[in-house]
Order: sequence, then C-alpha cells, then structure tokens
Amino acid sequence: MPLSNTQYNTLIRRYEEKQLENQHIVMERIHTLYHKYPRFLEIDNAISSISVAQAKELMEGDENALVRLKAQLDVLRKEKMDLLASHGYPQDYLEPPYGCPDCKDTGYIGNRKCHCFQQAAIDLVYTQSNIRQILEEENFQNFSYRYYSDSQINPATNLSSLATAKQAVDSCMDFIHTFDLKFNNLFFYGDTGTGKTFLSNCVAKELLDAGHSVIYFTASSLFHIFERNDFGREAAPSMDYQNIFGCDLLIIDDLGTELANAFTASRLFLCLNERILRKKSTIISTNLGLGQLVDLYSERTFSRISSSYTMIKLFGNDIRLQKKLQK
Repeated sequence: MPLSNTQYNTLIRRYEEKQLENQHIVMERIHTLYHKYPRFLEIDNAISSISVAQAKELMEGDENALVRLKAQLDVLRKEKMDLLASHGYPQDYLEPPYGCPDCKDTGYIGNRKCHCFQQAAIDLVYTQSNIRQILEEENFQNFSYRYYSDSQINPATNLSSLATAKQAVDSCMDFIHTFDLKFNNLFFYGDTGTGKTFLSNCVAKELLDAGHSVIYFTASSLFHIFERNDFGREAAPSMDYQNIFGCDLLIIDDLGTELANAFTASRLFLCLNERILRKKSTIISTNLGLGQLVDLYSERTFSRISSSYTMIKLFGNDIRLQKKLQK
C-alpha cells in the first residue's frame, strides 16, 4: 500500500514504540520475579555464565565441553519453566506480549509487510479509528435474533423474518470461513433498520481480527473519493483511490443515499468490475429494491452484482425503533 514518507515513518515509529513497551513489560516482570523468588535470579546468572563458557569452548573447538554445557543449559531452562508453572505463571510470561505474533510487532515478516502493517496503513490513511469503536459494539457476540419475528412471512420465499435472518448469518459465516479459499461478495438489501449494516460490521470485525485489510465507506464518501480523483489536480491516482481496489474487503454502506447520477453509476460499475477482476471481495448494503438498483445504476451493474454476489434480503420491523421503544 503506497504511503508518503511521513506516513511510513509515523507507522514505523508506532512499531518501535510498541517494541520498547514490550521490552519494558518483560523487564518489569523479570525484576518482579527476582524480588519475589530469588531462585529465578540464580538461574539466570547461571545461564549467563554457562553461555559465556559455551562461547569460549566453541572458539577452542572442544565439542565434548559444548555438549556438556548444552545439557546444563537445558536443565536450567527446564527448571525455570517449572518454577513459572509452580507459581501460577504461564509458560510465555517472560515473552514480549506481542500485539501481532506473526511479525512480533516489527511490521514485517522477512522483507514483506505484515498484514497488521497493511491494516495500520489503511487506518492511518482513512483515520478510521471510529469504525473500530463501532465494531466493539456491532459484532456477532452482540448480535441477537430477538428483533426478528417468527410470524412475519415473506410470500416470495415462504420464510419468516427470523428464518431469513438466520440464513443471512449462515451466509456471513460461510463468507468468513472461506474468505481465503474462494472469492465471494455479499449484497444486503431490504427494509430500513433490519440489520444490514450491523451484519456488514460483524463480518468486518471477524476479518479484521483475522488479519485482513478492510475499508469501510458510506456510498457518499466513496463517490467523493472518485470525484476528487477525477476532477482534482493530482496528476496520479491518490492513495485512497488505489486502496479502494487493493484492500482485501471493501464495504460500501447505504448505497443509494448519495446523489445518484451518470457519474456515480459509471464509477460504481468501475469499482465493482475492477474488484471482481482482481478477485477482491466487496460487501454492499442498501435500502433500494432491485428494480431501483437497475434504474439508478444500469442493467450491466445489476448484472455484475446478481452474478457475482450472494444476494441477501432482510425484512421485518425496524430494529432501531424497537430498541428505542424498549428504552
């Protein structure tokens, strides 16, 4: 993901700060153990002495001594692990508490940027800390079926609002569990307040936690980026424009609430078609009916959606209104 030098340096500083914080935490834990249980200090001093002796013997080529010293080190390290366990500490208590175990909070795995770096770059570019706060509330752990009626029936499917919601959740779970295995997209449509955005956020939370890059836009903010890219003064496509096509998952929320015109119709087709070609997944939510979708964005856009997306229609009573009435 392209970043300016200033942005890149900002992210690297954050990783360095995290590494220093980890080191500080480990040193505090070590000093606490030394104070409470002096045997830990004795073991560490013995390990240091033997390690120095091992290096000396290595230089002198005494392989028998090396084998003997290695055995002594193994005994001391095992005793240290046993001591930790006997006092109720986890085996990794003296390991840095990495935010990302994959790159050990360096931002890189070998010469390749880690998935956490890619998402950090997205968060920095779009200042999307607000979406993370939203996802603390809107996730599968807080999802409830009690707002969906078992008596409201969709005559087209003969399924109740509740059964439809359960099918929608199953589709979301399948989307999440097979995200790395097969290309798929989700299209949520239906009545206002039936949980379309909530389910989109549930999926976003799961994929973010799994290390995938996710970008969330309302439709109006997405088209604003396209407008700025097409009619702005920049000679090359902006970072946010490029990232729309390159992120693992793009969420377009409330499609149809923007000022729809020929420009938005053409740019929506461009966005969806390009991501399909790149096999990058997209989630769309809208209050529009399928007929309105065709009228606003053209038949070819509808064709791309209907052929490449799992179509999920939700219906029922407005959940937001139900929550307000309950309060």
